[in-house]
Amino acid sequence: MQQNKVRKAIIPAAGFGTRLFPATKVVKKELFPIIDKDGRAKPVILAIVEEAISAGIEEVGIVVQPPDKEIFGEFFKSPPKKELFDKLSPQNQEYSKYLQELGSRITILTQEEQEGYGHAVFCAKEWVKDEPFLLMLGDHVYSSNADEKSCASQVLDVYKQVNQSVVGLTVMSAEIIHKAGCVTGVWHLFNSLLSLTQVYEKPSIDYARQHLRVEGMADDEFLCIFGLYVLTPKIFDFLEEHIHQNFRERGEFQLTSCLDRVRQEEGMTGYVVKGKCFDTGLPDAYRQTMIDFRI
Repeated sequence: MQQNKVRKAIIPAAGFGTRLFPATKVVKKELFPIIDKDGRAKPVILAIVEEAISAGIEEVGIVVQPPDKEIFGEFFKSPPKKELFDKLSPQNQEYSKYLQELGSRITILTQEEQEGYGHAVFCAKEWVKDEPFLLMLGDHVYSSNADEKSCASQVLDVYKQVNQSVVGLTVMSAEIIHKAGCVTGVWHLFNSLLSLTQVYEKPSIDYARQHLRVEGMADDEFLCIFGLYVLTPKIFDFLEEHIHQNFRERGEFQLTSCLDRVRQEEGMTGYVVKGKCFDTGLPDAYRQTMIDFRI
């Protein structure tokens, strides 16, 4: 199979942010602030976009609710009013210009109805076209432990090696796997690369211990989805099928079951990312992210 360069990234950002209510009544969770290593306050969505662009992604599609298209578009594409711009430091004036340049590489897409994570990804189908793409979460930021290699760069590099869909992974304890997508497979390189044999959403501990064990890992540890993927366009075929058949899981159109179908048809590689994923979509996790996050 001929390998295509990964040029595009999708960031779903159309959720209601119910777990951060009432703050999300006035500010979208993807626009909550974080502080980077240089002390600059920036919205979460900007840190995610910068992660993608720094990894070589050329275009970013952000999937939002229709009423929010103007908010996201204004941030990335509109300069500040002159009276505000004039009050900015020279450094921030330069940064403002940089934001406009970044905005030229961003397309704001819409999800008309909030029908789940898989449905949000499907809303980018016409924009992605027949290309592989990087998928990122809209409420997670990433910090790499690898020298000069961001988390997104690591996953993209693995795709170049294996030429099939790649799911970034992290190790989780048994107590919290019911909140995550989990995988199992056969190691190609221990604690780094494995050929996936199952992808399963939010398993019980009993199910995981019976079906999702990975050789060489501790009894109370499992491999779970990190929040970075490189996917082939085949994922859209299965998402479209689920939507047309109204096949819902927990009331919504999910991504994970479609990932497992891509795995069955094309194969799929899991990669244990050298880094940490910081959740900004829960109050306690967001508070801890503000303390721990550095990029």
